[in-house]
Amino acid sequence: MTENDRRLHRQAALVKGRPAPHIAPRQKEAHRIRDDAEAIAIARELARDFAAGAVERDRERRLPLDEIERFSQSGLWAITVPKEYGGAGVSAATLAEVTAIISAADSSIGQIPQNHFYMVEALRLAGSEEQKRHYFKRILKGDRLGNAFTEIGTRTPVDFRTRFAERDGRLLLNGQKFYATGSLFAHVVVAVAKDAADRVHIVFIDRQTPGLDLVDDWSSFGQRSTGSGTVTFDEVEIEPFQVVDHDGVFERPTPMGPLAQIIHAAVQVGIARGALEETVAYVRAHARPFFELDIEHGYEDPHSIHALGDVAIRVHAAEALLARAGAFLDRATAAPDEATVAAASIAVAEVKAYGTEAAQLAANKLIELGGARSTLEGYGLDRYWRNARTHSLHDPVRWKYHHIGNFYLNGTLPPRHGAL
Repeated sequence: MTENDRRLHRQAALVKGRPAPHIAPRQKEAHRIRDDAEAIAIARELARDFAAGAVERDRERRLPLDEIERFSQSGLWAITVPKEYGGAGVSAATLAEVTAIISAADSSIGQIPQNHFYMVEALRLAGSEEQKRHYFKRILKGDRLGNAFTEIGTRTPVDFRTRFAERDGRLLLNGQKFYATGSLFAHVVVAVAKDAADRVHIVFIDRQTPGLDLVDDWSSFGQRSTGSGTVTFDEVEIEPFQVVDHDGVFERPTPMGPLAQIIHAAVQVGIARGALEETVAYVRAHARPFFELDIEHGYEDPHSIHALGDVAIRVHAAEALLARAGAFLDRATAAPDEATVAAASIAVAEVKAYGTEAAQLAANKLIELGGARSTLEGYGLDRYWRNARTHSLHDPVRWKYHHIGNFYLNGTLPPRHGAL
């Protein structure tokens, strides 16, 4: 992309979008979570509050700035920092459950830290000792990492034109990203970029660095308040200390891929859980019986009872698959090799595939069983389907089924990348 292309894209984005919000440097240190149980308890407390404003945030496409500040200050964004660096080092199952709890309340908020946790894992697996000490300390204090991974206008979303190279004694980064979930809220934007030898790295860039521009131009019909818009790097000067090798974590068996994906799976399971809970509450409170039935309440309708039972089974099955995938991922993290990493990848793919279908089914049945009144804008119940459908498009579920079937039928190990 030429400089003129970058300028034109920035101009177009500013017409469609809004300037990035100001994110002040962190003013105080975050709470330090001790263990898995505390993480779950705090997530439940936050979810109750986040649910209260979910409809309005979705309707107004309002960024959850205060909610994200509270989320990170709670200590939940640091729960995967290893214990030897002062973190809680929680299990993958706990990370997934925390994500599902928050996503049931507001799936945009649940998704926002996904890439933060991905980059924490990249540091754990590929960072130098000095990099780990530096960035883990910042994360424990409450700094948030944002994603600048995927690009548009390339053959695939993971073809990268964003690059850094040495020129006149300076290391300069140039390029543009989209779908940059989390960057609008970040203290550190993490760019995925190629070096002069076409090797892919991740680059940690403080938000106030000259040449780094963010635009709030995310206009999808779902996950409206994730802020997944444009990030541009225009002659951004970086130091070698900010660079961590990304290719290396997939050149050997590591839990990087399934760790990334179990968070996405948990978002879908959370949406399914939230839609089921909303269905029960709405049908109990508002649904009217079909006029052919001689009953008093909509919740006595035998077809509604049957449909609700079917949804409940599927949501609970998805929750069980999520916990199962977490156990597989914990084994792969403790002893990574071809077999454990492949098994974890397949287990995560199973819950991603099934959880995605469960979320869309639960979202559909919410409206079906709720009746015509449930479509009124004031209830905001359509957000479950819009969010489930939008979030599912990160990577096609049809390929999950392919890799799962190939693994069980032919013993073919799944590929190692961030989508498995």
